Amino acid sequence: MRHATQHADVATAELDTALRGGPFHIALRAAIAARGLPLQRVQHHLSRYGVRVGVTSLSYWQQGARRPQRPESLRAVRALEEILQLPDESLIRLLAEADEHTAARRPAVRSYRSLIEASGVLDRLLADLGWTLDGGLHTLGHHERVHIGGGRELAGRESHHIVRAHRDGVDRFVAVHHGDPGCAPERMRVHALENCRTGRVRLDRDTGVLVTELLFGTRLRSGDTFLFRYGVEDGTAGISREYVRGFGFPGGQYALQVRFDPAALPTRCHRFAQHSAAAPRSGRQELPLSGVHRSVHLVEPRVRPGIVGIGWDWE
Repeated sequence: MRHATQHADVATAELDTALRGGPFHIALRAAIAARGLPLQRVQHHLSRYGVRVGVTSLSYWQQGARRPQRPESLRAVRALEEILQLPDESLIRLLAEADEHTAARRPAVRSYRSLIEASGVLDRLLADLGWTLDGGLHTLGHHERVHIGGGRELAGRESHHIVRAHRDGVDRFVAVHHGDPGCAPERMRVHALENCRTGRVRLDRDTGVLVTELLFGTRLRSGDTFLFRYGVEDGTAGISREYVRGFGFPGGQYALQVRFDPAALPTRCHRFAQHSAAAPRSGRQELPLSGVHRSVHLVEPRVRPGIVGIGWDWE
């Protein structure tokens, strides 16, 4: 009995220290330990508050692998303060302090870890739709236009594809959108703009990946070409600093144009390339911003496997 009491006293002392000095994930872990709740029970209590958070997300939060950022996640943090019997705003304050501390040194690009996590999620979502990355189609041309809004956010994009079937019976394409960190894929909208209609949709909130079927309304024969166009409304994340596109197979021409709202013009823009998510970036080239059209672009005459993108700096 004395041992249990001493253990509780130590846990309470560790919690008090963590709540005073943070960081957030240490305080959250200490609070859960002090209350003796397994993560499944924490998830159950959150559901009673009308908040849905996965056990995996809770585990990442208390390990420091991820931080709550979306509105739903911040609602969960406030509920956790009540569930774990913590002072009001104690966890929220630690989150705010962490954001202030890291804002100046936050990298302007997606991390290698986030890209790898997203690739694993993408494989799962595509498998759920019965789709492979090849899909029976060769890309002859892909022209993409990205719009950065007045709040410096990724407001949306539009894609125009020219494809050729290399087997009979292909009747669809699966579009992939990877939002910026902190995005809410459940609030994004995909619009079929030409020669297609939307089908099934799958998403992953933790990585911000959204995949959507685009149905052609006809079955292609091997050798047939097809043109279609679609758009994605995003605008659900914070400040955007780059747009990247990955290619698993060689293909035809790829053109990327990034257009900026007149109320949010970057100071500098550049293009870059990577052989893979793990490889260093190379081929950096400054891109002049068009004063009339407020845009920059790149053109790859023949795509090779890897990653290309455009990044920009804000004042």
